[in-house]
Amino acid sequence: MNLPPKVTDRAFARLAEIGASDQGQALRVAVEGGGCSGFQYEIALDAPGTDDLILEGQGEKVVVDAVSLPFLENAVIDFTEELIGARFVIENPNATSSCGCGTSFSM
Repeated sequence: MNLPPKVTDRAFARLAEIGASDQGQALRVAVEGGGCSGFQYEIALDAPGTDDLILEGQGEKVVVDAVSLPFLENAVIDFTEELIGARFVIENPNATSSCGCGTSFSM
């Protein structure tokens, strides 16, 4: 069974902190060809589209387009604060390898 990605409370809390929904924006997580390992994540604030999967929590939205969805099955979208900075991260069980930058992977 294909499960949609899960968004952590931390990620939704961060979106609330930056007031994404107040601006009519959602966190868009997309997968594109390219990057050092074959695919890369594109994470940006964007308005939800008509064919997007919308994941909601804490009044905030995370959207994934239909093309990217199969690549993000069972993935976890999280927000982390580390020494290198705070960022949204994706833990993807489908990725067979990834590179150090954390935004590129292969399947």
